[in-house]
Amino acid sequence: MESIDILKILTAVLALIVAIVGHEIMHGWVAYKFGDNTAKNAGRLSINPIIHIDLVGTIIVPATMYFLPMLLGGESGILFGWAKPVPINTATVIKNAGYNGAMQVDLAGIVYNLTLGVIASIVLLSMTQPASADSMAYIFLYLFIYQLLIINIVLAVFNLLPIPQFDGAHFLMHLSLKYKVHSVAEFFYKNEKYGIIIVIIILMSPLKDYLLILPVQTILQLLLS
Repeated sequence: MESIDILKILTAVLALIVAIVGHEIMHGWVAYKFGDNTAKNAGRLSINPIIHIDLVGTIIVPATMYFLPMLLGGESGILFGWAKPVPINTATVIKNAGYNGAMQVDLAGIVYNLTLGVIASIVLLSMTQPASADSMAYIFLYLFIYQLLIINIVLAVFNLLPIPQFDGAHFLMHLSLKYKVHSVAEFFYKNEKYGIIIVIIILMSPLKDYLLILPVQTILQLLLS
């Protein structure tokens, strides 16, 4: 394996860690600002990536999504994953800040990913594409910023989808409860156990082209134009 390929894998892994760990910390941090100490007391507001690792979301799914297309003779795939969810006492958040507070907690990770993606795009536009004469340090930095941009936008788009267990569904649950449309909240609550199955179906089928790749490409074009 060439050194550039190793750098691509290394920077992708590091960018994924920054994206998913920060995503979860932001959920816990916003909840903490609304009086919920659950994540803080559990030590989950730490930037230590080890305590946030989820076997399926942080290891198995990203490795499969990245390497499977290569094993089938194509290019490396989209690196996608998630960390272990930060524990949050939603009842405390709602008591202190209402459903608006709960929805801010729901969107905190997405806002983090979008913000990081925008910052990465600005930095990337200020850099020149690496040439063979450039140092390995510069190539590493360029690839890291590039991966940081792609992965954060992918995570933001995916989490906006109303998939049970994920942020988009949580937001719609609390929005529906705010306006007393309880049937919507009940639907997502009853189907939470199917969330991972839905994720796998989307990622392993043509649905990902329309629900994930197309919107990601559109956002990237806007950021890099």
